[in-house]
Amino acid sequence: MGHSELANELTAMAAADLALRERLIAEGVLFDGYHAEMEALHQRHAVRLAQIIDVMGWPARSIVGDEAAEAAWLIVQHAIGAPDLQRCVASSMADAVARGEADPAGWAMLVDRIAVLEGRPQTYGTQHDWDESGRLAPNPIANPDTVDDRRREVGLGPLAEHTASLRARAEHEGDRPPADWQARRAEMEAWARRVGWR
Repeated sequence: MGHSELANELTAMAAADLALRERLIAEGVLFDGYHAEMEALHQRHAVRLAQIIDVMGWPARSIVGDEAAEAAWLIVQHAIGAPDLQRCVASSMADAVARGEADPAGWAMLVDRIAVLEGRPQTYGTQHDWDESGRLAPNPIANPDTVDDRRREVGLGPLAEHTASLRARAEHEGDRPPADWQARRAEMEAWARRVGWR
């Protein structure tokens, strides 16, 4: 497969992901746990991305172009049921970032997502969830007093602005706090153990 065909495949996969998300939002079912149709799509895309990476490594900007490189990042960011893939890509992306071949902000979001899924504090404050009081808030952050310094280093804006933006998006999309916060936490913990994050 040539680089242009690969770029087209990656962008088509990302477009399918976003289209499904929009449809599930319109149907009012996206935020009722990890929707089975979304989980299946993420898993198929994770398998295919792993095949691509086995052949060529991380899809670098200079090889597939900016749009397809961004699409590859979206695919791996959503591959939450594939811990080994996300961990492998975090390392590959770090090298690509150092060479200017990947977005440092995207890498930071992936690093944070892995930390949260593993049950550890995140570094950059990119991952949010509903807290016990029903507010969308950052998951625990290591050294929170200096988080904005770390965010600035990877091209991210202030945490307060990011949180406000996510809250506005949740309101617009109809995302609401879970009716039973403790039950949701237990369900998420069981899922994380089942797929191999814990």
